[in-house]
Amino acid sequence: MEIVYYPDPALRRRADAVALPREGLAELAQAMLLAMKEAEGVGLAAPQVAEGLRLFVASGTGEIEHALVCVNPVVQPFGPVVEFEEGCLSLPGVRAVITRPEGVRMSWEDLSGARHEGEFHALMARILQHEYDHLEGVLFFDRMTPADRLRVRPDLDAFEAQYRPR
Repeated sequence: MEIVYYPDPALRRRADAVALPREGLAELAQAMLLAMKEAEGVGLAAPQVAEGLRLFVASGTGEIEHALVCVNPVVQPFGPVVEFEEGCLSLPGVRAVITRPEGVRMSWEDLSGARHEGEFHALMARILQHEYDHLEGVLFFDRMTPADRLRVRPDLDAFEAQYRPR
């Protein structure tokens, strides 16, 4: 499974809700987990592998056995905003400090369609917000300060110059 890189149009589309059960979804989720682990990431959203589905995987440790597989998640951020450096598997090498709320309440379905709810803080809350943004077609540089956007503009230009449509 290949991760798509900016500026691939798949990264800017709002993902579609998943009707469960869905054939092949467990295999897709497993492949995403392996791709996340191989890329040394802590989360991966379906749009990052050119699948326009409301699905992401997330692991605060980067380990598959600690990962959540979230279908049709709804994320509600709360709490004070905090700054933390982020990166993105679809923009390797680009990092910036991003301000996000410290916590999230999230509801989601698992692969069998069972509903779950949870409250997450710190790193896991940040990962969930980042991956949820991918489902909305939002990239982390959209949340950068204007100064950081200027700083990473040469990196974005390089990605744009190297891009070849799939």
